[in-house]
This record gives sequence, structure tokens and C-alpha cells, in this order.
Amino acid sequence: MYLRGARARRGWPAWRTALFLLGLVALIASLASPIDSVALELFSVHMVQHMLLLVVAAPLLLLGAPVRPLLRGLPMGLRRTVVGGIARNTAFRGLVHLLRFPLVAAALYVVGLYAWHIPALYDAALEHPAIHVVEHAWFLVTALLFWSVVIDPVPFRATLPYAARIPFLLLVGAAQNTILGGLLAFSDRLFYVHYATTTAAYGLDPVTDQRLGGAIMWIPGDLIFFAAASFSFFLWLQSEEQAQHMRESRQR
Repeated sequence: MYLRGARARRGWPAWRTALFLLGLVALIASLASPIDSVALELFSVHMVQHMLLLVVAAPLLLLGAPVRPLLRGLPMGLRRTVVGGIARNTAFRGLVHLLRFPLVAAALYVVGLYAWHIPALYDAALEHPAIHVVEHAWFLVTALLFWSVVIDPVPFRATLPYAARIPFLLLVGAAQNTILGGLLAFSDRLFYVHYATTTAAYGLDPVTDQRLGGAIMWIPGDLIFFAAASFSFFLWLQSEEQAQHMRESRQR
């Protein structure tokens, strides 16, 4: 649907399509590859799976500006009836606006991140496939909301100005990764009993595996948030320069 809709739009940027497809690759790698099965036996691989959802797939999909291509890729009848009805629904539009409010998106993302790592809930997700699906759906949906606050999901705008996106990414994103990842990386206690007997086949003891998973959350995750914050900084400088040029042209 995306490719069909992108082809229908004259001058659609190829880089948008490339990023969207990379996001799909990350999504498939996380949920429909050997990563998904090994994640049940190694905490570190499970963390790779979560990082692919939270900080790789979600921002790449949004950078692909999927709204217009996906809508154009739908059959005309479906677009007019179902999508048109949803788009005209005031309650639905109000809900989306509320969920994309920065404090709401941040709360859903952070609370979910910590809640799903509570040992009882984490082990329950590993033991029960239905809960595991809910966990992954929560991570993906809240990550899309989180990143839509700082990435312009064309034709919509991000809900924060460029200057505010920098502290948002560092405090809500990188800082939470550092706290939770550091707790896991430096702990000598096994938090998740599910992995007590599954890691030996891979030559790892459970605590070492848990520490490795914490390091994966902490270091690669933070690097992505820092890169996003740096990019937001340059966009902020660019917008300020453009605003200055406009002010100067008006004075002339």
C-alpha cells in the first residue's frame, strides 16, 4: 500500500520510501525472525527485540511520512467510506490529539517502559503469548506516539518546537534508558526468573545475560536518542536562521 501510494504522488522523495522500508525491516526482524524465539531464552536478545521496536522501527516508520502514501494506496471505496468516516469523527481526532500531547505521550512511553520491566509482569509476558503480544503492541504504539512528538509525521506536524524537542529526547528518552539500563547492567541480582534455566545453553549465566541486556538498552539506545537530539539541534538552528532572514527581509 505504501509503495502504491508513493508512486501515485509526483515527486515523492525516494529517501522517505527507503526509511519506511527500513522501518518495516526492523519491525519484521523484531517480531518475525529468529530474534523472537531466542528472546524467550536470552534476556539480552529480548532487549534487542525491544530496542528494535522502540528506537529503530518506530522513528524510521514515521520518517517515512506514511500517512499520505498509505491513504493513497488504499482502494478508493475503502478510502472514502471507512477512512473518510474515521477522519471526520470528532471524538477520534480529539483522542489522537490528546495522545500526541507531549506530556501524555511521554507518560505512556515511560510508564510502559518501566511497568513492563517489573519482574512479575515481564515474566508473565514471557510465559503467556497473549500478554507478550500486548507488551509488544504497547511498546510499538507508545513509541510511535513518543516519536511523533519530535518527528514531523507529514502531513501533520510534531507537537513540540525544535528547541523543546532536544530536552524531550534527552529527559524522556535517553535518561530513562540510562536509569533502567544502568540498573540492569550493574545489578548482581537476577530479576527475571524465567531466564534462570534458559541461558546455560548459550554459555551465559543468567545474571551476565541480564547485565548484557541492560548494556544494550543503555548504550545503543542512548546513542540513538543523542543522535536525534543533535539532529533536532541543527534543525532548530536552521529554523532560527530562516526566521532571522524573514525578519530582515520585512525590515527592508
